[in-house]
Amino acid sequence: MNIQEYFARISYNDSHKNPDLQTLKVIFQHHIQAIPFENLSMHCGETIELDLQATYEKIVRKKRGGWCLETNHLLFWALKELGYDICILGGNSYDPAEKAYTTEMNHILMKVVIKGNSYIVDAGFGGAYQAWEPLMLISGKDQPQIPGIFRFMEDNGTWYFEKVKRKHYIPEQSVPLTDTPEQGNIRKIYTFTLEPRHINDFQELNAYLQVSPDTILQKKSICSLQTTEGLYALVGWTFTEIKYNYKEDMDLVQITTLTDEEVEKTLKDKFSIVLENKLTP
Repeated sequence: MNIQEYFARISYNDSHKNPDLQTLKVIFQHHIQAIPFENLSMHCGETIELDLQATYEKIVRKKRGGWCLETNHLLFWALKELGYDICILGGNSYDPAEKAYTTEMNHILMKVVIKGNSYIVDAGFGGAYQAWEPLMLISGKDQPQIPGIFRFMEDNGTWYFEKVKRKHYIPEQSVPLTDTPEQGNIRKIYTFTLEPRHINDFQELNAYLQVSPDTILQKKSICSLQTTEGLYALVGWTFTEIKYNYKEDMDLVQITTLTDEEVEKTLKDKFSIVLENKLTP
């Protein structure tokens, strides 16, 4: 496992001598624009191992993406190699259908401390709720980024992560958007505490998510990638392209329904993914 090989995978070739905030921001952006959030292995009959060597092989050498447990684990390794003061945290994601946070920990994120300030680094949420920069861990402060305004709220040691939603402009809408969160302009994303975790704390979750028929990851094949302007998302046969801030407080959303052949071509053209095994969307 070689940090230079990882840098080549994310097309990063700047200096990384100082583990400072600016370097962290640039590496983070390269990571989310090169490595898709995807669960395609589950829909190709492949087992996902929660093992750093296996994750490195898959994402860096085979140029695949991964879900939060993989892509954040890889980023954790890289940042630790570069000398960052970093630890793993566990989160409970919000389920809009249930209008509740999951009772079990089902998300991995990281906390980085730079010059006494704590930042949340999470490259593994994917889709429209993926932050584009590390976020300062501070309660009640709006943190505007290109994808929207993010913020944390802290209550008695539990941190809540949320995003202010923007309107969508969908030209000649062909299919409705699948994610229709409850009305109001706040989208709850997940909760977490600052208790440091180890990657092995997620082994059971990794196994469970691959067999449980009830999770969104089992029900849908998902691949999303942040772009310089917005994001690409392929969910099943539906390809969505989002351009952020197309107009003031409005994102442009273009939705296309693909055939099986187009799914394969789109994975290659938009996500640079060529699968070894047959995908069943």
